[in-house]
Amino acid sequence: MKEGICTSIGVVGAFIASLFGGWDAGLMTLIIFMAIDYISGLLVAGVFHNSKKTESGTLESRAGWKGLCRKGMTLLFVLIAYRLDLVIGSNYIRDAVIIGFIANETISIVENAGLMGIPLPAVISKAIDILTQKKDGE
Repeated sequence: MKEGICTSIGVVGAFIASLFGGWDAGLMTLIIFMAIDYISGLLVAGVFHNSKKTESGTLESRAGWKGLCRKGMTLLFVLIAYRLDLVIGSNYIRDAVIIGFIANETISIVENAGLMGIPLPAVISKAIDILTQKKDGE
């Protein structure tokens, strides 16, 4: 029975990994960074009450749900990029998408650290401000 369950989980896991082009360092790093970002966002809202995602700065299920939906869309973009690689016979679109999303998650993690009161080097704070302004269309 135990072997059957483990085999089933392995088959499902392998199928899911194959949809994303394999379980490599890039995908693993992206998923780890996504988890760190989500958890640090929960800490900012739940412990520090300093979230920019809610009016009160505290935990709200709607904000958490939106965050999970965004993470899901990120993974869908990786899947789409991999499928495009297959169609055109390349192997770099998926990697470029993963690297871009890793960079985005890194910025978000650093922002969360700043909201927790962790002192950030001036150059990092300035880079985040510039990127935020560009994102907001200023």
